[in-house]
Amino acid sequence: GGRENQVWYLKISKLALAFAIIHSKPPGKSCKEYTEHLAKTVSERDFGWKSKVEVLEAEVLRLRQELLLNKVCPRICLENGKPDASAEALLDQERINPVSYSSQLEDSGCDVSNDYAFDSLGTASDFHQSEQNVNTSKPWLEMVPPMNLCCTSKKEFLSVPVQFLQHLLEIRRLSEGGILQADFTELENDTFTVCNSLSQLLDGLTVFYNSPKFPVSNFVTEAVSVLISLVTDTKLSNHVLKKCFKKLEEFKKSLIQIILRNSSVNRFQALHAVSHTLVLLGKNKILRNSLISLLLSEVRRFAEQLLQAYQIQAMYDITQYENIFPLCMMLEQLLQNETEESNISSSDYDGEEKVKFLRNLDQIILHLSDEFPLFSLYLWRVSVLLNSAQIQID
Repeated sequence: GGRENQVWYLKISKLALAFAIIHSKPPGKSCKEYTEHLAKTVSERDFGWKSKVEVLEAEVLRLRQELLLNKVCPRICLENGKPDASAEALLDQERINPVSYSSQLEDSGCDVSNDYAFDSLGTASDFHQSEQNVNTSKPWLEMVPPMNLCCTSKKEFLSVPVQFLQHLLEIRRLSEGGILQADFTELENDTFTVCNSLSQLLDGLTVFYNSPKFPVSNFVTEAVSVLISLVTDTKLSNHVLKKCFKKLEEFKKSLIQIILRNSSVNRFQALHAVSHTLVLLGKNKILRNSLISLLLSEVRRFAEQLLQAYQIQAMYDITQYENIFPLCMMLEQLLQNETEESNISSSDYDGEEKVKFLRNLDQIILHLSDEFPLFSLYLWRVSVLLNSAQIQID
């Protein structure tokens, strides 16, 4: 009975609304035109309220960021991006090179400029080798732009979490050197601020990688730099992974799908940039193991589909075939890093995806080697890295 009353009330309300529109419509307009006009007016008002809500939510997050930083290190006042007087003398003792791997790429599908070197696997060179020299005459906290909420563009939306995390990283660095005292257990008490800040950063990077523009702007390269510094910091990464592991997993999955689904003609430069970010995330061992599992799953799935298409002489997606190679290259790089860091005869990685990947792999390589020799070679190289000792990859 209650359900029938609700349905009846909805019908009566719609009928009343229709009569009201008919009676109030201005002369010279049809009921349809007037209804569309009213709908547009209401939606614009809703959009205005949504924008105001977003601004207020961003303001709340910014205030929580400032409060959290103050709790972690009360001696630093970051409202204007400068240390307070009590800490300034100590900060003057510290000079650093902030991490940055700004890489300006040429607008081409193949060529890259000299400052963005790729190794033999096609991925970017080691993160620390691409750091650029900067002016070291100022304390780091003075070099970081002041936190600002007025986000009128995608760039400014991304800059807010970047600045917050930059401040957090530098407080961590100075505390490790004995310059400051900081209590990072406060991060455990404010899950909202840390997770939302990192989520904004990851969402902004995902938007960029979906529609990348070259040369890469400085704020994007700085955002990636901050992300990598955060997940590789020995103390902060534990807090971040504990609270935001699921979001980081979604981010990695999104980047992998961006690689696989990209079908633009000049896409290879963008694929290198995405691959580079993923390899850098693999510097964290926990993220590396989950990333290896994701990559093994995608490469195995494609190999099985390609084998099936070959056996029945069906057409296969040539674009996805080309896009699978960055995933193979990343797998090689990550497994190499795993072997080098573990300093033993073989990789420590021993996940479920490894078993699935190696199952029937010899048969797949045997059937595909004549028609797809390069892909078969990559499959073999990955299998060797998964199983064997000290391999020298050409």
